[in-house]
Amino acid sequence: MMARTKRSRRSYGAGEWGRNRVRIFPDPKTGNFQIEWRDNGRRRTRSLGHRDWVRAKRQADEFAAGFVGPDLNGKAEAEPEPLTLGKLFEIYGEEVTPTKGRCSRAHDRAAKRMFLRFFGRNRDPATLSQRDWDRFIRERRAGRIGPSGKPVSDRMVEHDLKFLIAVLNWAGRSRDDQGRLLLERNPLRGLKRPTEKNPTRVVLTEGEYRALLGVSGRIGWRFHVALVLAHETGHRIGAIRQLRWSDIDFEGREVRWRAEHEKTGHEHVTPLTDEALTALEEARKRSAGTGDAPVLTSSRDATRSMSPMAAHKWWKKAETLAGLEPKPRRGWHSLRRKFASDLMDLPLKVLCELGGWKDAQTMLRCYQRPDAGQLRTALEGRRRARD
Repeated sequence: MMARTKRSRRSYGAGEWGRNRVRIFPDPKTGNFQIEWRDNGRRRTRSLGHRDWVRAKRQADEFAAGFVGPDLNGKAEAEPEPLTLGKLFEIYGEEVTPTKGRCSRAHDRAAKRMFLRFFGRNRDPATLSQRDWDRFIRERRAGRIGPSGKPVSDRMVEHDLKFLIAVLNWAGRSRDDQGRLLLERNPLRGLKRPTEKNPTRVVLTEGEYRALLGVSGRIGWRFHVALVLAHETGHRIGAIRQLRWSDIDFEGREVRWRAEHEKTGHEHVTPLTDEALTALEEARKRSAGTGDAPVLTSSRDATRSMSPMAAHKWWKKAETLAGLEPKPRRGWHSLRRKFASDLMDLPLKVLCELGGWKDAQTMLRCYQRPDAGQLRTALEGRRRARD
């Protein structure tokens, strides 16, 4: 028996001409492989129902050798290997994780390793249950699993479980080459995730901002510009780090926020204040950048944006120089909450567009925090209205 592959057409032939010749080739419409043979001089074809090149070649060889008949039932049509948790995470990691941002990719990889150690690589994902869910929550809270080995908050547990749910939901919508769902259903669907009852959401005060601004020049021009832009635009430090000079319109006094750098994927344009324009002018003098060059360049490579680690370290250093008492979760995001709280009197639609919020409910629930002065003013206004 002889076999020959036609690489240019992605076809494969097995057997001998006039005797047991078999050929496979892709269907131009579906992409699935077709098998072709002669039956009493008549040409016959049948779809193999998949796009696996190695498997299709093996089926052609076994058909030509007489191991299977035209119905293709035999060794080549053995049951597919059962889906394991390890295999599912591997597929998700190859097809979905690369489409996410840098931080999300890192969390995906860490969470995958943690879940595989806890449940086992060979665990059938369809067998996960309420008991597994509750056991993971207990162990993760206590710090007996996880990269740090320390107890974690419900917020972190919820973050990890969101990844697991996302993988199982994706598997319930995705099919293999034979059109079968990877997972018939998400076995953990509807289970309640732990949430923090009183999450700490720090709002930077005006005095704290002034203190940080006063020492920003000692940290460096990049930190000073980033601090001013975060305060004046209310945007995330991740979006500010990724700004390019082509995004800045000095004449129109506007800045474009690209969708790929926004957590919500919402591209929008916002006006710039005098303070923001002054900071950007300083950055332009320092970096001499134009076009698609980053506004806030890396201190090591002027063609790249400053790293998130650098932004974090500079913030901590500025807190120390400013003499601010350490406070958990007071970081760049506290400026975003300050922006939302300072402009609380604006219509929600306007404020959401200015700060890049896609959902007003999220902004109201997680970002706006009235201070004591605002609460007192509101009560005094009520008293004046009654008088």
